[in-house]
Amino acid sequence: MAEENHTMKNKFVLTGFTDHPELTTLLFMVFFIIYVITMVGNLGLVALIFTQRQLNTPMYIFLGNLALVDSCCACAITPKMLENFFSKDRMISLYECIIQFYILCTVETADCFLLAAMAYDRYVAICSPLQYHTMMSKKLCIQMAIGAFIAGNLHSMIHVGLLFRLAFCGSNHINHFYCDILPLYRLSCVDPYINELVLFIFAGSIEVFTIGSVLISYLYIFFTIFKMKSKEGRIKAFSTCASHFLSVSLFYGSIFFMYIRPNLLEEGDKDIPAGVLFTIVVPVLNPFIYSLRNKEVISILRKVLKKQ
Repeated sequence: MAEENHTMKNKFVLTGFTDHPELTTLLFMVFFIIYVITMVGNLGLVALIFTQRQLNTPMYIFLGNLALVDSCCACAITPKMLENFFSKDRMISLYECIIQFYILCTVETADCFLLAAMAYDRYVAICSPLQYHTMMSKKLCIQMAIGAFIAGNLHSMIHVGLLFRLAFCGSNHINHFYCDILPLYRLSCVDPYINELVLFIFAGSIEVFTIGSVLISYLYIFFTIFKMKSKEGRIKAFSTCASHFLSVSLFYGSIFFMYIRPNLLEEGDKDIPAGVLFTIVVPVLNPFIYSLRNKEVISILRKVLKKQ
């Protein structure tokens, strides 16, 4: 009996998308195809950027790291989700749960800082083009990218450390297809007030800082574009920012829907749509958003494929 209680406290059931067996195979195939496209698209973009000298520029360094983050996000979430489609118990241990959240929190935080760095890069390119190579050196870009991953690891360590103060003695059913921090708070027998407060302070500060950086950068960018006399110059400047702006909108839109809404801890039914958008849709779209709109990337990719 004691062993059974111990198991209940340290293992969870991921309810997933549906309880209808007839949809299992279809959903598996859809998400498996998306996963393959995500990994090929993102890792292919990483390989292309870091092997081709023409793409060793600040914008592409950030883009390569963003693609790496998206592939890590897909690796952390999708394999377990695909396994659970044909699993009878859909069990996941507490430690597997914590590792999954740790990776997700790390890449989510790194994503925020990388998108902010890319916004600053676009700001310098459009508002101070003559000083671009001075202000955005390759060394600075690498330092900013490394800083984003360090910040992500530190942020996730704080929340993972606080998870160990919680106890799970009630229901072990997580109404989600992966382990996120909010469903764990809902299952805790210990009041998660401190965890919520720390989450609000640190995650809120990161969101305010990165979103603020993006908004300020784009305010200066739009102001500079509207001052341009050449119509062709305006179109080129807008085209330069369009891919990044679309990616920012998708990413922060899903973040806001997932973590910033009324009755956050009481409403668990909205976690799955937001989770699909953030962990599956955004990673698969980013390579296409940045690559298909970029003639330089497409041109270099064609040359590489012809050589092969």
